[in-house]
Amino acid sequence: MGKRHLPESPVMNAPHIPVLLDEVVAAFAPLAGRRVVDGTFGAGGYSRALLEAGAEVVAIDRDPNVKSHADKLAADFPGRFQFVPGTFSELDTLAAPHAPIHGVVLDIGVSSMQLDESERGFSFMREGPLDMRMSQSGESAADLVNNLEQEELANLLFAFGEERKSRRIAQFIVAAREAAPIATTLELARIIEKAIGRKPGDAHPATRSFQALRIAVNGEFDQLVEGLFAAERLLGEGGILAVVSFHSLEDRIVKRFFDPDKGGPAQSRHLPQVKLDPRRWDPVAKATKPGAAELDRNPRSRSSVLRSAVRTGIDARAVSHDQLGVPVIRGAA
Repeated sequence: MGKRHLPESPVMNAPHIPVLLDEVVAAFAPLAGRRVVDGTFGAGGYSRALLEAGAEVVAIDRDPNVKSHADKLAADFPGRFQFVPGTFSELDTLAAPHAPIHGVVLDIGVSSMQLDESERGFSFMREGPLDMRMSQSGESAADLVNNLEQEELANLLFAFGEERKSRRIAQFIVAAREAAPIATTLELARIIEKAIGRKPGDAHPATRSFQALRIAVNGEFDQLVEGLFAAERLLGEGGILAVVSFHSLEDRIVKRFFDPDKGGPAQSRHLPQVKLDPRRWDPVAKATKPGAAELDRNPRSRSSVLRSAVRTGIDARAVSHDQLGVPVIRGAA
């Protein structure tokens, strides 16, 4: 089963702490005179560290609330920082005017800044509208919770949240919404807790369901796949891609993207050998996780994993979900 995604903390208004920050900066070293795309800008933690290490940074984010953080970095590092609104799935197009690009960093998922803003509706520990839209447009979590058929909802929670009790949760949600639409985060969290209970010391019972809804609302797996291939198109030979993920579903996609041969079936020595594709990423660094000091300083980092690799000179692949282990909702067209 997957690791919990960016665990929530009861501390209100905690400052955003970028995870594996030193390790991310080290993956790109030396940085002086090099230009890096921060494809998931957020509060700008990675961008600031890269700039302080001597890099130029092109930052991308679809959340309109990050503008104040971008303005601050532009003022602190004149001529070395550019912000481009948009999604990291289009980072090659968005960053092309700023070429050459020597590296790309992606921090996948919701940030602690978004979790701590109750009005965004990401958190099951804070009362707010059941929203979860990073771009603040399109279909919300409330739309999914109140409109999906029971089986569709159960399948979504299982596929995107690895929630083993998804059918019981969906049953309780459908029963509750018959009285009135489910409108707030805490209302949904209480329904889920009533459905499956809660044992002392365990993660909140709504953790996986909220993860699944957020991923669905924001199309996060499709964004991730598109973003990885966009980075492959953008970076030339020697370019570096570093990706921080927060649960096993994301990490599996990144791992297999860098080394797709490991995602395919084993070859029998008794059959003709299938010719493997040339490697687009080599070498691929060993996965890195937070050390004890970071875990003590920032408990939210405990499920994070950093993977990085160097681009070879082989032409980029066409976008494909094959062999990447992308979760699929059962019954989806």
